[in-house]
Amino acid sequence: MRLDEARKRLPIVDQLPKGKTRKFMTGEGAPRPALAVWELTLACDHRCLHCGPRAGEARPDELSTDEALRLVDDLAEAGVGEVVLIGGEAYLRNDFLLIIRRIRERGMTCNMTTGGLGLTRTRAEAMAEAGIESVSVSIDGLEANHDRLRDRPGSWKRAFEALANLRAAGIQIACNSQINRVNFGDHEPLLELLADAGVHSWQLQITVAHGNAASNAEIIIQPYMYLELFEQLDRIADRAFERRVRIWPANNLGYFGPLEAKSRRHQKSAHYRGCSAGRTSIGIESNGMLKNCPSLGGPANVAGSWREHGFNKIWQGAPEMTHMRRRTLDELWGYCRECYYAETCMSGCTAANEPLLGRPGNNPFCHHRALEMDRMGMRERIEPVALPGGKPFDNGLFRLIREHKDPELRARHGPVEITEPRISRLVEEMGPGRPIDLDELVDGVVPF
Repeated sequence: MRLDEARKRLPIVDQLPKGKTRKFMTGEGAPRPALAVWELTLACDHRCLHCGPRAGEARPDELSTDEALRLVDDLAEAGVGEVVLIGGEAYLRNDFLLIIRRIRERGMTCNMTTGGLGLTRTRAEAMAEAGIESVSVSIDGLEANHDRLRDRPGSWKRAFEALANLRAAGIQIACNSQINRVNFGDHEPLLELLADAGVHSWQLQITVAHGNAASNAEIIIQPYMYLELFEQLDRIADRAFERRVRIWPANNLGYFGPLEAKSRRHQKSAHYRGCSAGRTSIGIESNGMLKNCPSLGGPANVAGSWREHGFNKIWQGAPEMTHMRRRTLDELWGYCRECYYAETCMSGCTAANEPLLGRPGNNPFCHHRALEMDRMGMRERIEPVALPGGKPFDNGLFRLIREHKDPELRARHGPVEITEPRISRLVEEMGPGRPIDLDELVDGVVPF
């Protein structure tokens, strides 16, 4: 279906219902899935070094247009308030306009996250006609580093052109940015450019160790870099407030340090409240597989096929979907188990720590933890010990090393503590698990 054909198929309406929000309510049984993040296709026009799903080519069994529209109806019936379309690159399916319209007709908010490489003025106008409300363009640093990470010369300029095209079409614009060792230090000057472009919000997140990023582990920041990172974020938060840009920390950026309230002021929460995977949010893959989190994958997190089981059965009862609802403090291990904030935080973002150490429950990417390590004269770093297999959302394995922050003491004494990765939840679903024997891996490759 061509873009112009899809535009002609849009029903003419006087107005669309006001979109709901991702606010949620809990009651008896399963909570309501307030937010659905939908990978509309795995086809992509970028080849990003940090891409979790290793996007590029469409999945061979992606949902048809009719199936996608029926899935929208199921989301509405389940009580979803907001649907975010992602990829791959969502606009590479020209029926995405029909899907946007159906989402809006069913009273849900519809937003999109895009790399923007091919987001022309024509596409932007068509998206506005369909009813899209806000579009976030991914911009990962200043020009040279963005183009390197996105593996497309000219990508940075095209991303800013996309922002201009969307704004001209009357669509609200936002931005999302990764933070890693390639673009470390780019974000303060980038803020000025984004504010000049008219973005209303800016989501910041660290690059996590899954997919392509696990294969390019050298780009992932070290936990001890959180001290310098949050000094930057402190200045960014102040300047963003002056420039009227809302800072929106992603779930993998925190936690409980002195900047928590300032950085999350627009989230109407004084602090991080724990992983929402399968509790208030759901991920949808382009072939209709439902999972607890859009940034997780593999058999421990993919709960089942919508085509085969429908939506409610998976949301309400699949063990992969309900895992985060069933967790207790007994699932925590390492430093997170002894942390003052353990019961609230529950080791932070699962997508940040499960792909790193094999199972959730111990998360070194934490501002409070980095500050505590510094207070003790220590720091933490990671090093890879096993390679990923090359599948979407797969992961390698890393060990965590605690050492003196003083270079002389570090050289003299070496590591103070080494934490090896642990077995997957596929082996032991609940509890802290045991350290994995790397001999269990076939050819040193992680099978999940």
